[in-house]
Order: sequence, then structure tokens, then C-alpha cells
Amino acid sequence: MESYLFPFDSLICMLLGISFTVWFTLLLVFIIVPAIFGVSFGIRRLYMKSLIKLFEVSELMLSVSVILQRGSAEPEFDMSDIFYFCRRGVESIVDDEVTKRFTAEELESWNLLTRSNYNFHHISTRLTALWGMGVLIRYGFLLPLRVTLAFTGVGLLVVLTSIVGLFPNGRMKNYLSDKVHLMCYRICIRALTAIITYHDSENKPKNGGICVANHTSPIDVIILASDGCYAMVGQVHGGLMGVIQRAMVKACPHIWFERSEVKDRHLVAKRLSDHVADESKLPILIFPEGTCINNTSVMMFKKGSFEIGCTVYPVAIKYDPRFGDAFWNSSKFGMVNYLLHMMSSWAIVCSVWYLPPMSRMEGEDAVQFANRVKAAIARKGGLADLLWDGGLKRGKVKEVFKEEQQKLYSKVLVGSSEDRSRS
Repeated sequence: MESYLFPFDSLICMLLGISFTVWFTLLLVFIIVPAIFGVSFGIRRLYMKSLIKLFEVSELMLSVSVILQRGSAEPEFDMSDIFYFCRRGVESIVDDEVTKRFTAEELESWNLLTRSNYNFHHISTRLTALWGMGVLIRYGFLLPLRVTLAFTGVGLLVVLTSIVGLFPNGRMKNYLSDKVHLMCYRICIRALTAIITYHDSENKPKNGGICVANHTSPIDVIILASDGCYAMVGQVHGGLMGVIQRAMVKACPHIWFERSEVKDRHLVAKRLSDHVADESKLPILIFPEGTCINNTSVMMFKKGSFEIGCTVYPVAIKYDPRFGDAFWNSSKFGMVNYLLHMMSSWAIVCSVWYLPPMSRMEGEDAVQFANRVKAAIARKGGLADLLWDGGLKRGKVKEVFKEEQQKLYSKVLVGSSEDRSRS
């Protein structure tokens, strides 16, 4: 029996070997090598145009199906018909300009993703078939490819930055560090099939300054770092993230804080000031909002990075939600679930604008400077400029605010009781 199975096993091993060789060759030729040299064959742009055509066809099919359904149905009134309008009316009353910044951005048309609408693909058989074909493409082909690229990019980042860290400090080490970071981030960008358009590159951040940008997603870092080198700022983590941080800091002077140091504003400001004072060091990348907003607005900037007194380089990032929702709702999705959504989307398409450098004007305090920079980013990215603090929505109400409301309520009670006694 074993003699009959042996040729079959050999055939399977040979086919697996050929498949792995072809797979690795395609990755090397069309993705990894172009990422090393910073070139593109235009495949992702062609893919994006094809998706736009596909969305147009699905929208046409959807419109035709809705018209046919309405034409074949007998018009009749049901009490449940008014529920939709009642719900929308209540939502309009309850809704506020802060709450809706922490939910996924609404789409004008369906992008064939179930997560953006759970009902559209039940309208017609053709539309369901088109949706099903998209599921096979996204999960059967794109997801395995993207996971492979992600592991490749992260693995190379850890290994190569550790090697570069062995070099003595100097121009050669800085040069190699820049090349390694750019190459690895560009591979990671391809793991998301990200199509990015950079505008006004003459305003790109320079050494000795701070780059500030609006914040929609954790991948904002990769989006910017694939076009330039930055010094990252963040808290020290454990696990895989800690391994990556320790490897990166060997090759480049990133700024990592211990958990106990994060709340020490003076220590944080001093380390940032010391970094920007050395013009040989890379610009610092900071997201002053402190939380992710859903790609529709820019919320209050924390003033810390604007108190240092150095040149600030504003950057506006705007995602196209038709191809995939980049917003990370951290209260709803964990990081692994979020990354799965990203890698199973059609693509990540965004535009990045580098704004002219800005400095603090005479007589202007840190808060005014932060608001001026925020307004410039909002205008350039076509985003709403809001004064609210994004952290308030996710944080607990401070005891001070509770006490103030309790005092007001007690005054009302005391006043009403006095009125009764007089009467």
C-alpha cells in the first residue's frame, strides 16, 4: 500500500514546491524589489480604476433592482412605514457633532462589503453573485497575499534594524537606517494595497522640527513613513510590539516612554525639546488629537507639542471610504480584528497634503497656535474643524464635573423648598 502512495506524496510535494517558488518569485519581483527602490509598476492604480468601474456596475444593478421591486409591489400602507421617519427624527435630536465622529463614515453607495451594509446584497440574485465573487477574491487571494507581505515587512524591519544598530553612530548608520525603514514600510503599505497620492512634497518635514497630522487610523504612521523618515513617539509596549520597538530604536533615535513617564508632562516636553534641538535627528511624528477620528473632522489638538517652540510641519490625511473604512473604532474592535478588516477590504486609498511649515507668532500662546495649525489641516483635507476634545467621548466624566452638577441640583432643591415654606 505504501508503494502506491509514495508517487502521490512525491507529486504533492513537487506541486507545493512549485507553488511556493512561483509565489515567492512574484512577491520578490513585483512587490519587494520595487519597494526597495521606491518604484511602482502602476498595478495598484489600475486595480483602483477597475474597482471604480465595478462599483459603478453594482450601483446600476442596485438601482434597477430597486425600481423593479417597487414596480411589482402593490402600494399599501402599514404602520411600520412611519418607524423609519420616527427613528431618523429621534436620531437628529439626540445626535451631536461629537458622537458621530466615532462611528464609521456613511457611504453614498454600496462598496460590496457586508460590513458597510448588511442588506444590499439580498436585493437581487445578480448583486448577490457579484458580492460572493468579491468575498472569494478578498478572502481567497488578497488576504493570504497581504498577510504574507505584512509578516515579510515586519520581519525584515526587526531583523534589519537590529543589524543596522550594530554599526557605530554616523552618516553610514543613518543612511542605512533610512533605507531600511523606507523599504519595510513600503512593503507594509503593499500589504494593505494602499494607493496613496502625496501632494506638495516640497513642504515635507525636515530635521529639527515636529510633524503633526490628523489621526484616523494606526496605519497613519505607515502612510507617512513610507514617504519619509520620522522619529516615532510612544509608550513602551510588551509582546510583539515591544520587540519591534526595541529593534527600531537600535537603528534610529525614536522616543519611547515608560508607562510611569507618560503622565509626566515636563519630562515628555524635555525629551522632545532635546530631540528637536539636534538638527541631525529626524523630525518627530505626533498626532495631537490623541485618538482616532472617523475621517470627517479634526478635533482639538493637545497643546503639548506646540509648547516646545520649534517649527511645526502640518500634514493633512484624507481617506477614500469607498474602497475600505480606515477608521479604527478602538472601543468596538481590537487591533487584530481591525487589521483583519483592513486586509480584507478592497484597498486603502488616501491623499496626503504637506502644508507649509508654521511657527508660533509673537504673542500667540500654545493653544492658539495649536488651533491655527488644526484649522489649516482641516481646510486642506476638506474636514470639519471642531473645538471638542476627542478624548472626552471615551473617557469617564471627571468627578469635578459631577460635583458641579450636584451643587446646581442641590441649589434647585433648596430654592424650591424655601418657596414652599414661604407660601
